[in-house]
Amino acid sequence: MYNKVILIGNLTRDVELRYTPSGTAVAKFGLATNRTYNDTVTKEKKQEVMFIDITMFGRSAETANQWLKKGKKVLIEGRLVLDQWTGNDGQKRSKHSIIAERMQFMDNKNENSGAGNYNSGNYQNNNKNYNNQPQPQTQQQPAPAQQEPQIPSIDIDEEDIPF
Repeated sequence: MYNKVILIGNLTRDVELRYTPSGTAVAKFGLATNRTYNDTVTKEKKQEVMFIDITMFGRSAETANQWLKKGKKVLIEGRLVLDQWTGNDGQKRSKHSIIAERMQFMDNKNENSGAGNYNSGNYQNNNKNYNNQPQPQTQQQPAPAQQEPQIPSIDIDEEDIPF
């Protein structure tokens, strides 16, 4: 079986950080994602918004708490889980949420986000021990005397992505 979710969205609230009795950090926050589509009947552009609860563990939970604030854009990779409980009225309740295993900051480095050089940071969560480490960054080698032409960057809006 395969259970993998990849989302890009904006935080709907600041990160709430707590610790388990054993000392493991647990971060919870909300993520809003949207998609734009054309209504087949009215031919109008419409937007569909989804609000998803995200839970992170370990070092990435502490990193999220340090750098993420309401409104910041982030990419989350994780797995879908079903939360079930009984409400105060005795009714059984359930909702889907995401256990994040990887997080990548998506805000531009040029924006004044207070995150310094950690914007666009990439953190992974090891499922077994929740020990998160930044992915290693490669050091740039000095350029040879003859450089090949650089490929220009392309500015693509989220609406242009086909998936």
